[in-house]
Amino acid sequence: MTLANVDEIRHRIGYVIQDGGLFPHLTALANATLLARYLGKDGTWIEQRVNELAALVSISRDTLARYPSGLSGGERQRVALMRALMLDPEVLMLDEPLAALDPIIRRGLQTELKQIFGRLDKTVVLVTHDLQEAAWFAGEIVLMRDGRIVQRGTLEDLLARPAEPFVSEFVHAQRADPRLAA
Repeated sequence: MTLANVDEIRHRIGYVIQDGGLFPHLTALANATLLARYLGKDGTWIEQRVNELAALVSISRDTLARYPSGLSGGERQRVALMRALMLDPEVLMLDEPLAALDPIIRRGLQTELKQIFGRLDKTVVLVTHDLQEAAWFAGEIVLMRDGRIVQRGTLEDLLARPAEPFVSEFVHAQRADPRLAA
């Protein structure tokens, strides 16, 4: 990567942050298409891509006409996902995308996102502090501390064979009651 190609590389990565990070002065549609319009993509291409992504994330055209303040948390995340996927990136990164949602909406979006990820032919990196959420989405979990990988493996690996005391501490700090997971 050089200064000359940093934008090109960046455009190959779609990024979704907590609570969507939508611009409040733009409609959902304008938020979703912002980078494509900035890069001068053809209007017909943008319209076709919007239609594909709206169907993928199950959001209506009426919803896309609203501003972020008029959207639910789940709708904001769907629009943010559309924006992240607009340029058809190779990699999709999600940083705590569901953390700000209430538990019922969160669980529903987890299910929807898992289905969406299954339909995409992309590498998906999801950052979460919720071990159950990590296990729901991924076959492999990478536990990090201070910018370094502490352990990589399945949930069972982390539970049964912690690589260091921090892994056990992190797992036990989850305070998950297995009766709540059903």
